[in-house]
Amino acid sequence: MVNPDNQKLRPGLYLIATPIGTARDITLRALDILTSADVIAAEDTRSLRKLMDIHGIALRERPLWAYHDHNGDRVRPRIMAALEDGKSVVYASEAGTPLIADPGFDLARDVDRAGHTLISAPGPSAVITALTLSGLPTDQFHFAGFLPNAAAKRKSALAAISAVPGTLVFYESPKRVAAMLTAAAEVLGAERPAVVCRELTKKFEEVLRGSLRELAEICADRTLKGEIVVLIGRGERLQIRDEELDVALAASLKTHSVRDAADIVSAEYGLARRVVYQKALKMVQSG
Repeated sequence: MVNPDNQKLRPGLYLIATPIGTARDITLRALDILTSADVIAAEDTRSLRKLMDIHGIALRERPLWAYHDHNGDRVRPRIMAALEDGKSVVYASEAGTPLIADPGFDLARDVDRAGHTLISAPGPSAVITALTLSGLPTDQFHFAGFLPNAAAKRKSALAAISAVPGTLVFYESPKRVAAMLTAAAEVLGAERPAVVCRELTKKFEEVLRGSLRELAEICADRTLKGEIVVLIGRGERLQIRDEELDVALAASLKTHSVRDAADIVSAEYGLARRVVYQKALKMVQSG
């Protein structure tokens, strides 16, 4: 039995990580907090109730509030009032760690600003799980969340982080992953190593490895389902002479706008985008 003495928690907001797939991945500490908290809040109350049932945790007479992006402004004052009354409140995302591409940032910030205790009980995270499976360098990485939906904005976002000296990590939907990989191949380089992780910790877990070009082709030919994490290995900085840069820009400008050509070439050669953009602009203006 979890926390058999039902020891009372000190007042504060407790952020707990919930499994991204396998229910047994929840930590003992998270179960203790769920057992003892005065108030429970969750991004998805149904999934949390199911998790509590699996682990034999009774709701008893405690309130269970839904808190997510669409009702945060209405529910946050209730949580803050509970904290003012000296209650212990636990908040859980639907899956993974709160605040990591999940709701909770505004709540955690307001709790901190109000001087209440904020406690994080670490646990499952799709970002870290994917990194450990990828085989890509983990000494430095950049988590970029979800890329924009619009194709042009997606390319601009990729170009903005192309020179990050570490593994790039993204969340992606199965419907967009092929387009995302195609854009990444164009902006970051088709041969850049990448990994697609799908349904992590679940029955149909799958890890696909290859170049961005190869994975874009694979994902375009398949109908993927489930939660997806895309990881892209770090790029190598290439030395380029002015003459070579001119040739690369001229070739890119034949099929792309000045902005997109600058994004692509600056990403490919690890150059400052502003410098490449100005050079491309002069090339167009001079005819």
